[in-house]
Amino acid sequence: MENNRFQFAVLTEKGKAVIKEDELPELGADEVLIKQEACNICTTDYQQWQGKREHQGYPMAGGHECSGLIVKKGELVSDNIEIGDHISVIYDYCGNCESCKKGKITNCENIEQFGKNYSTEYYGIFGFANYFIRKEKSVVKISETLTSIEGGFVEPLSSVIRGVKKLRINSGIDNVVVIGAGTMGLLNALVAKHFGANVTISERNPKKVEKARRMGFKVYDVNEVDPVEEIYKDIKNGPDIVIIAVGTNSANEQALKLVREDEGKILFFAAGYPVPELDVDSNLIHYREFELIGTYGSSLQDFKEAANLLSNKKINVKDLVEMTYPLSEIQQAFEKASTRGSYRVSVILN
Repeated sequence: MENNRFQFAVLTEKGKAVIKEDELPELGADEVLIKQEACNICTTDYQQWQGKREHQGYPMAGGHECSGLIVKKGELVSDNIEIGDHISVIYDYCGNCESCKKGKITNCENIEQFGKNYSTEYYGIFGFANYFIRKEKSVVKISETLTSIEGGFVEPLSSVIRGVKKLRINSGIDNVVVIGAGTMGLLNALVAKHFGANVTISERNPKKVEKARRMGFKVYDVNEVDPVEEIYKDIKNGPDIVIIAVGTNSANEQALKLVREDEGKILFFAAGYPVPELDVDSNLIHYREFELIGTYGSSLQDFKEAANLLSNKKINVKDLVEMTYPLSEIQQAFEKASTRGSYRVSVILN
């Protein structure tokens, strides 16, 4: 950082990511200056680059899976945060609205998640910036043994924890099938396994099938077998829980066929663009007593649990990193991240 200036990436229109430069504002009493070291490209990010989420607005100074180091702190920042601490960024929130009081900070009623909260010109939370100033409450500490790329997984992992906790997994008993072995599908599988479930995966992409198998999961390759038929052979009465980790019509259809005959649960983890359809007979929900469960975002506690699981090596995300790019190659990074079959692409900021 020279003369208090910083660099950041911006999506200016569909298919175009550029580097901008600006001056940092004065550090507030309750704020910290972060040397942001890495930011991973989320599905939300690259889908806007593809033009599928243009409703989020341009210019978008996006990126929200980032981590780095505290290099300066305001006079009112608590002793819990010190210069040199390794942190992961979480969403900003007011702390006063009904949602925040319930801990659901990603549903904050006063601070729009991807709004113009840090700038009058740009949307987004400036994850792809080499330096940035944030409120103390908008960071969580992580272990210095984690790489910055791994630290960037706190946000996506927190959203998985939120969803899996809703499933009330019976440790050692429940059988869980995850549909989709992309980054978020495998994170769901890892967390469900951590909570004690017996986890298998359904996937059609050959690269993802191989990745999931290398990570130790049993995988039903949709190109080779009928997953519903084969899973019912292996799991009497069908899986207790199905997690949909890809937003498509076919995934929804497969989940409805897979879920067990009585008191099963389906977790709708992934959004899809265009919006997937769901054709379900409400009488089946009634008679079979199965649950359709939605999940989105994270609570403050979920963020803390994610930081703890990563810091203590309870969840290993190293296999979920596809490639790294310097900030100067942000356009190429988005091209790679949006390539079918890619796992997380990380942008190195410093």
